[in-house]
Amino acid sequence: MEGHEAMLWERAAGDGAGNAVRCNLCAHRCLIREGRKGICLVRENRGGELQTLVYGRVVSANVDPVEKKPLFHFYPGTSAFSIATVGCNHRCRWCQNWQISQALRDEHIALGGQPATPQELVRAAESSGCRSIAYTYTEPTIFLEYAYDTAKLAKDAGIANIFVTNGYLTQEALAVIQPFLDAANVDLKAFRDETYRHLIGAQLQPVLDTLIRMKQAGIWVEVTTLVITDLNDSEDELRQIAGFIHDELGPDTPWHVSRYHPTYQYDAPPTPLDRLVRAWEVGKEAGLFYVFVGNVPGRMLPKGIEGETTYCHNCNASLITRWGYSIQKNRVRDGACPDCGTPVAGVGLG
Repeated sequence: MEGHEAMLWERAAGDGAGNAVRCNLCAHRCLIREGRKGICLVRENRGGELQTLVYGRVVSANVDPVEKKPLFHFYPGTSAFSIATVGCNHRCRWCQNWQISQALRDEHIALGGQPATPQELVRAAESSGCRSIAYTYTEPTIFLEYAYDTAKLAKDAGIANIFVTNGYLTQEALAVIQPFLDAANVDLKAFRDETYRHLIGAQLQPVLDTLIRMKQAGIWVEVTTLVITDLNDSEDELRQIAGFIHDELGPDTPWHVSRYHPTYQYDAPPTPLDRLVRAWEVGKEAGLFYVFVGNVPGRMLPKGIEGETTYCHNCNASLITRWGYSIQKNRVRDGACPDCGTPVAGVGLG
């Protein structure tokens, strides 16, 4: 299997380290012995040098509405050329894309994907009329080298770059991609470290750190929480998440609360609608300007809860009306509410 030299690694120090290397790409900071792979299973120590096994191998490529990422306040109504490789540095029991993110954990499944150079990806985005390239479906951190080379070319071509990420990258990795990264939707999966450790195989704090660093770096950030029945849907935990977003990222940071459906290795029942409605209310009560309900058709929500609509936080005028992933009406003018002139946070809103 052909490899490509990895970024952000160092030879391990100390007696007995041998040819071991330390990967500094994500917050696991794996110590990888010669001939072994990191937790993501796509970075391998070959002769004391770290190689990425997924460079130039696309396992999924599609033209999506940017709203599907979901990004509601970043060039609404435009398309994102969405790409992924196999692999992930998390092991979420409820993963929605487990067929590609967790595939390599089955030792009988080989590394897949079609060859595509960064140049070919950018040309495909241009020919598809896409405003952005989204590194998504699996975790973009684990194919940072590929995303980095593509993002640089995309930026030169006037195409924006988006990460849809679990936020588990290191400060060093963010510094590498930050000059070319325009927006990110970050999964904040829970607000209990126990949940991250036992059901995701990670820790909470690195995700919080990434969110704060992205905001400070001027990257447009939206947050998604998959509200899972009897796991992270208590009012107390939802208030903690909403409070963190408000206090650390700002009240103008959009929060998407999405409905869970059973998949992969987790079989809790689908999120009751009343708990999603309560999550929406909790976000509003915390002072968040923009709270959205995902994975639920608007007609299923109670009257008065329009979970896909952007409202002016000052005069409550309806500004951007959505149906699914399509824009029905966008009244934002020059980045502001046309009724009261209050600025609307986002990028390329109108």
